[in-house]
Amino acid sequence: MEIKLTTAEIRTILQGCQYTLRLVGSSKDYRRLQSSEHFSTSNNVVLNDAFNVLGEVVDAIDQVEQVNQQGEPKHGARN
Repeated sequence: MEIKLTTAEIRTILQGCQYTLRLVGSSKDYRRLQSSEHFSTSNNVVLNDAFNVLGEVVDAIDQVEQVNQQGEPKHGARN
């Protein structure tokens, strides 16, 4: 089964994930967990890294959209 999402929907979902990560990251309990000497990930990533990656993906989507809009022929133009 293929899920069909528009670019706007994809962007909204990713930005919603960023917002959720920001909420979690700002919670006192999460900050306490992350500062523990026992907190470890296989690649030494932290929640803020995931937030930043999502931001980069949204930026890349925006860039593609901008290029696609600039490349569209104007209405009434003929080849």
